[in-house]
Amino acid sequence: MRKRPGPSYSAKANCIFVVESDEVVRSALSFILDHNVTSGFASLGQAIAETPGVTPDVVLLGVGFVQNNGEDLLAEVARHWPGVKILIVANSSNDRLACAGLKWGAHDVLGRPITFEGVRGKVDAVLADQTISPALLSLLPLSAAW
Repeated sequence: MRKRPGPSYSAKANCIFVVESDEVVRSALSFILDHNVTSGFASLGQAIAETPGVTPDVVLLGVGFVQNNGEDLLAEVARHWPGVKILIVANSSNDRLACAGLKWGAHDVLGRPITFEGVRGKVDAVLADQTISPALLSLLPLSAAW
């Protein structure tokens, strides 16, 4: 019998937004990331409208949102929440659209199958990485770099 891994609580709970149109996937990711302050949204517009003044540490973004105007969408995420880490949730870590998202500013791809270890590992790795994606860096004014 498999046991659910115990929570890996940290001193500071991170704020994570799960933006995924599939309610089952959104709920599963929110449940797995329950050791953080996690909020699920069906669209990016809903996330922005319902969380004024809140800046997440990580946004898990469903690959379906990247399908149309993905570059503009990722730029909008970066402008609205500067410094946020973006994970694209896709069917596979080799998904063509998700890999394009990496060029457009996403930090990593979370491929299926969705497991506790996989999701928490990716989120922890992205949170530990203090670098800014080169595509996101190009959106910042020069004064922000100094």
